[in-house]
Amino acid sequence: MAEIRYPLGRSVGRGLKHRCPACGQGKLFRKYLKVVDRCGACDADLARYPADDGPAYLTILLVGHVIIGPLFFFPIVWESPAYLSVPILVTALGAVTLLALPRIKGGWIGLMYALGVTDRDAKLHTADRAD
Repeated sequence: MAEIRYPLGRSVGRGLKHRCPACGQGKLFRKYLKVVDRCGACDADLARYPADDGPAYLTILLVGHVIIGPLFFFPIVWESPAYLSVPILVTALGAVTLLALPRIKGGWIGLMYALGVTDRDAKLHTADRAD
């Protein structure tokens, strides 16, 4: 198990705010989900912290449990015509997912920074061993 090298809450919190997990000043993303190579404020190498598929899986898990799960308890979802409810729900789910994904990816990168997991730690990934 990886040791915590930097304060976990601070690093994840900075990532959730789209800021560099090292200094909290520089931007984390240069586009929607594209991580900057180096922090503009502290010159930390941010491209070396892997995000891979983790943020996408976590976003699906959270949106599914926080949004879709409670919808099953509202009768309006079941009683309204499908041609009305499906477009509304799909649009709302898409918007929530697109808003949550960069924040979760930032938090994930903050977690990788705090744990000191880099792209050089490929030997830790079991999927790479299977190849």
